[in-house]
Amino acid sequence: MASPDGASGLGGSPEETELSITLTLRMLMHGKVIEWGGGSKGETVKRIREQSSARITISEGSCPERITTITGSTDAVFRAVSMIAFKLEEDLGAGSDGAAVGRAPVTLRLVIPASQCGSLIGKAGAKIREIRESTGAQVQVAGDLLPNSTERAVTVSGVPDTIIQCVRQICAVILESPPKGATIPYHPGLSLGTILLSANQVRGHSPPRG
Repeated sequence: MASPDGASGLGGSPEETELSITLTLRMLMHGKVIEWGGGSKGETVKRIREQSSARITISEGSCPERITTITGSTDAVFRAVSMIAFKLEEDLGAGSDGAAVGRAPVTLRLVIPASQCGSLIGKAGAKIREIRESTGAQVQVAGDLLPNSTERAVTVSGVPDTIIQCVRQICAVILESPPKGATIPYHPGLSLGTILLSANQVRGHSPPRG
């Protein structure tokens, strides 16, 4: 468990130094998050960077989805994920026409090397089931690789508090099980080639027009 005191990672005991290993978390995000980094001079992303002490970058490109990369000590990364989850919940609430419909579930899509997904799922799905039951979050590991990469999407859904617990447990697993072999990272912009290839295959199976 990371120390609950956000400032304790600076100096401190050997245990705290050990907890402050550098963690990099990649998430596939779209819509509002892109606006956070662009509109209003990127004030939202700037605020999350400053308050979490994590390094946050959003990939370039014209596609609707971007990769958000969060790097820093484990404490800093978890603070940033927490702020992102609560901000997403706030944005969802703002879009509900003022109706009080309870807390809407928030969804985060983590991007994780496929070689680490086996450890995350566990034997006969035991590990992922344990994470679901202990956190109350929904967790789904995609069966297919993301296009042109060796990574998979891991979707986490729930209220922010459960998502944060879930991400902590997922990170604990991937820190204990480093990726095997070279990782080809997913870049959303490259998926266009796959879409075109699929379209060509569909046309190839269509009956010729007279």
